[in-house]
Amino acid sequence: MYILSAIVILTALGLFLGLSLGIAAKYLRVESDPLIEKVEALMPGSQCGQCGFPGCRPAAEAVVSGSAPVTLCPPGGTSLVEQLAKLLGVEVDLSQAKDAEPMVARVSEDTCTGCTRCFKVCPTDAIVGAAKQIHAVVADACIGCEKCVNVCPTECLQMHPIEVTLRDWRWPKPMAAA
Repeated sequence: MYILSAIVILTALGLFLGLSLGIAAKYLRVESDPLIEKVEALMPGSQCGQCGFPGCRPAAEAVVSGSAPVTLCPPGGTSLVEQLAKLLGVEVDLSQAKDAEPMVARVSEDTCTGCTRCFKVCPTDAIVGAAKQIHAVVADACIGCEKCVNVCPTECLQMHPIEVTLRDWRWPKPMAAA
């Protein structure tokens, strides 16, 4: 009898709290600027922090408010800058801008001590290994943010250009008509 009453009470409590949360989510929702949503959708979404913000959402808010330039996202490159400038209606001089070559981190096994500092700061968990063991970088997950390189005490991590293989080779972009 006690078990049945406990089941009924917990079920009723769960339904009541779920309904209350649903109503609160509908009526107490905070509307955000749709322009921020559009800018955030254009950004890479890797939350790498190379722009100086903790993620793409705060960076998008700063760009829309005007406190950050549209050129703040290194992984986005010039194509993102052009899209943001068009969306926000601002003028940007791209004559000096150049897309950075995609880079990936690599571990030198000779000098890696397994200190674990590098994979604690990796935003994509691209570095694998254990304490006092040699680490490795999963190249497909590395976004090239260089955070691991900055914290490595033995300088065993270096950034290298991504090697072109048959799996990731792409046709080069055509030259613009002069």
